[in-house]
Amino acid sequence: MRVYNSGAGAVISKSIGIRPREGNKNPVVVGADCGLINAMGLPNPGIDNFIDELKQIKNTELPLIMSIFGDTEDDFGIIAERLSELKIVKAIELNISCPHSKISQIGQDPELTEKVVKIVRKSTNLPIFVKLTPNVTNISKIAQVAERAGADAITAINTVKAIAIDIETGFPILSNIYGGLSGPAIKPIAIRAVFDIYKKVKIPIIGVGGIFNWKDVIEFFYAGASAVQIGTAIIKEDLNIFNKINYGLLRFLEKKNIFNIKELTGYTHKILNKNLEM
Repeated sequence: MRVYNSGAGAVISKSIGIRPREGNKNPVVVGADCGLINAMGLPNPGIDNFIDELKQIKNTELPLIMSIFGDTEDDFGIIAERLSELKIVKAIELNISCPHSKISQIGQDPELTEKVVKIVRKSTNLPIFVKLTPNVTNISKIAQVAERAGADAITAINTVKAIAIDIETGFPILSNIYGGLSGPAIKPIAIRAVFDIYKKVKIPIIGVGGIFNWKDVIEFFYAGASAVQIGTAIIKEDLNIFNKINYGLLRFLEKKNIFNIKELTGYTHKILNKNLEM
């Protein structure tokens, strides 16, 4: 509720699985000059406990998107079906792209991606967002598979696989060795992914990765995004970042005499296509 009241359009939960999971042992987060590297290991209370928590906010206007993962493909369907019974949940985001957890690296395999999305599609009438990993050769191909299987939107991107090493001991800092890099360093990678995916799918794209100000949001929209997500900036800045970004976007739209932010989506593609036609 604090995030929503700070100007966010919706809130996405931490990824929830079938059963309680402690996650990796500390240390699980390390700071980097260009962002954060984390290897949380998908800690969560499990769907049963989390539903009890969700019931406490069911009478609010909070638009909630639930992020889910599964130990197996069928787990995704079971969780999706359970969440469909809750009126507060407005959409489900499939975490098939966590770079430091084997059970959530489904997004690297087109066939597994298709199978999971189809299972969830049969289990719920809620909109399905599929969060993709940049740690693949062709992210556009995975996006096309997700769209064909029934996804309503693509979320791009999850964190980039990374390592941090302690120079005194020579050991990796994170207990899991590998972690996921988020923050400003991955913004150009994320924008490239959104740009490429936009050319291959017809469903909306949610841009994620290193957004710290309103200019970053416009860049994502120009590349093809219809919405964006913000994570690391909340930690580095504070919750007021949402109001700051909203204010900056409104001033930009007024300056450009634009009445609907949807006009920004894919703008760079339109310019490039126009030049090719000339």
